[in-house]
Parts: sequence; structure tokens; C-alpha cells
Amino acid sequence: MHNRKQIVITALTTFAVILALGASSIAQDKMMKDDKMMAAHHSTTFKGKAVNGGHVIHSKEGKINILTLSDDFVAPGSPDPHWQVVDSKGTVYDLGRLLVKGTGDGMGANMTPADMKPSDKLKKQIRLPAYVKDVAKVIIYCAWAEVDLGEASFEKPVM
Repeated sequence: MHNRKQIVITALTTFAVILALGASSIAQDKMMKDDKMMAAHHSTTFKGKAVNGGHVIHSKEGKINILTLSDDFVAPGSPDPHWQVVDSKGTVYDLGRLLVKGTGDGMGANMTPADMKPSDKLKKQIRLPAYVKDVAKVIIYCAWAEVDLGEASFEKPVM
């Protein structure tokens, strides 16, 4: 009888330790998500001639700064949309195409959303180069027509 009591106590103790470790792990995951969310900065909604809706989220992964378009962002129907950012001093940086050509038909620079193939995709995320010191505004720019299609800004420059 005494041996049976020890087995039950051991089993309950083991169960309590496993439960405590699981709760600790869940709490740690939640803290990491909260830290990541607090580190993220959201821009205003894009407004402009062709882009009206969606926003940009700035986040960091280690020392890398990342801009991500929100899920409700819709690519403009312009020939050659690009990412541009403007820093707090007004310097504009062209960071590349918004639409990335897949392995499709070689249409290249004049690809519009209507021209997109299943292998083409919207480049929703970019890593900011180290020479960009901060970001005050994000612009979707048509390199073909050289026009600003829509802008979104951050409350304060981010980085």
C-alpha cells in the first residue's frame, strides 16, 4: 500500500512539473510575439493616384529592417511599379520593382497586374539596405511614367 502511494505522488509531481514547463513555454512564446508586435510600426493608409488602400509594416529581424505590405494592399495597374522610401532628410531611395517576374514569358519591365502570370508575384516584403538610415514615407512609384502612384507615411521616422 505504501509503494502505491509513492507511485501516485511521483506521478502527480511529474504531471505538475510538465504542466509548469508547458505554461512557462507558452508564456515565453507570448512575450516574444508581444515584443515583435511592439517593434512593428504601421504606416498610414496608402493614398494617391492609383494606390488607395493597404499600409506598410516596418519590423526588425535582428539588425535587418523589413518593410511589408499589408494583406489588403492591391498592386496598381501601372506598367512598372517600384518601391521607394523617403528618409527624414527627404532623400528618396528606389528599392526595386513591386512586381517580380517569375519564369513566365519575358515581358520584363512593362508588366502590369493584368499581365501577371501565375509564376509572377507581388513583392510584398523588402529588406532595407544599410545605407537607408530611416524611413519617413513609403511611395509606390511608376518608373515607366515617372509618377507617384500612392504614398503612406509613418508617424515618426522608423528604424
